[in-house]
Amino acid sequence: MIQGIVNADFEPIISLLICDADGKVHQYQVIIDTGFNGWLSLPPKLIAFLNLKWKRRGRAILGDGSECVFNVYEAIVIWDGDYLTIPIDEADSEPLVGMSLMEGYQLVVQVMEEGSVEIRRIKVV
Repeated sequence: MIQGIVNADFEPIISLLICDADGKVHQYQVIIDTGFNGWLSLPPKLIAFLNLKWKRRGRAILGDGSECVFNVYEAIVIWDGDYLTIPIDEADSEPLVGMSLMEGYQLVVQVMEEGSVEIRRIKVV
C-alpha cells in the first residue's frame, strides 16, 4: 500500500522514488492527478537533474481543448515496492502521477486538509 496526505490546496500527495540515469534513488513529493491519463509528468529541470533518457515526442489534448506537444523520457520508479520502467512526460508543472501508473490500484482520498491518501493494489480473485 502507498500512503500520502492531502495538502492545504486539497491535492492528494504521495512520495515517489525515482532513479536517476546512474541508478541512484531520489524521493519526491508528487500530486495525484486523476485527470491525467499518462504515467508521470516531471518538470524540465528535474528531468535534466535526473539525466533521463529521451525517447520520443508526445501529443496531448488539454482540458481547454488545445493541443500540446512535449518530450517523453524514460525512468525507473519504485511503485509499491516494484521497480517499473515508465514513460515520463515533460511538463512545466509540479510532478504529477497519472492514472496509467495507478492502473490495477484503488485510490481512497479523505478530501480535507491533512486527510489520508491510500493507494492499494486491487486483488483479482
